[in-house]
Amino acid sequence: MRTLRVVQWTLLGSILLCGVAGEVLAHGSRGVDPSVSYFFSTASVAIVGVIFVVRRTLVLRSAENLAAHPDDGASLSHWKNGYLATYVLCEALALFGLIQRFMGFNLQQSLPYYLGGFVLLFFFGPREPQSVSS
Repeated sequence: MRTLRVVQWTLLGSILLCGVAGEVLAHGSRGVDPSVSYFFSTASVAIVGVIFVVRRTLVLRSAENLAAHPDDGASLSHWKNGYLATYVLCEALALFGLIQRFMGFNLQQSLPYYLGGFVLLFFFGPREPQSVSS
């Protein structure tokens, strides 16, 4: 649990660093093909969908199993891996904003990707599985 929290907070910090790096290192806005923006939007929607599928299939199911059988090593592994996969996908969403900045998009166009990754990563913090009451 502690490791997952450290990973979560580290990735939250890296999203903030991506936002700062995008502003400091990017060389201003320039005209970009609108189809590139559509690609990033479509890919982002797909990533958010995958985040929810991963949470449902790995994290929540494993949490139910762990609540009933706390010593189940396979469920614990699936639970941790589900959180890590969720975090990686949230980080990928935020990286879309950084990629856009380097491609010439302005901050207003990149900000939703930074915010989306940050907010999802923040709210999907690890929670201990609740024990089943009889």
